Amino acid sequence: MNRRLAAILAADVAGYSRLIESDEAGTLAALRDRRKIFLNPTVARHHGRLVKVMGDGVLIEFGSAVNAVACAVVLQKQFAAANAGLAEDRRIVLRMGVNLGDVVVEGSDLYGDGVIIAVRLQAMAEPGGICVSGSVHEQVAGKLDAVFDDLGQRELKNSANPCGFTGSGPAAMPRRRARPRRRPTRRR
Repeated sequence: MNRRLAAILAADVAGYSRLIESDEAGTLAALRDRRKIFLNPTVARHHGRLVKVMGDGVLIEFGSAVNAVACAVVLQKQFAAANAGLAEDRRIVLRMGVNLGDVVVEGSDLYGDGVIIAVRLQAMAEPGGICVSGSVHEQVAGKLDAVFDDLGQRELKNSANPCGFTGSGPAAMPRRRARPRRRPTRRR
């Protein structure tokens, strides 16, 4: 069995079934456009590899946790900008999970706990948010302008081991740091 350490980003569309029921052709066309315009070039810029597309979801591999989270943050910003001006029920909003772990390599596909945990974290993320494992948070802390809220140890579906992770909703998105207020200077 061929194994390697990888940062895995799993993403899916929140409310995908509702979008498909409402406008199947329009939703599929919008997803195709966003993959072509945003996803593929952003993944390439962050040195990632698109492992597979699964309906409304994608699985992406990176050699670096920092690159994986930076890519996730950029994608969330791009999708939010593309949603501006769209009716609430037509917005394509992603949920993302990022894990750093051991994966099994078979051809161009990846398997194993490293992938499963990324997918479970993605399912726990709020729409528009990113959930990262504790191992990812350790790697990116202080290296990216993003703030994460520690959600502590959580049980993951069908996993015997709890996962320590730092999660987020929109909290993982970069926050503007408050600038100290300057007092107005008085002219004399």
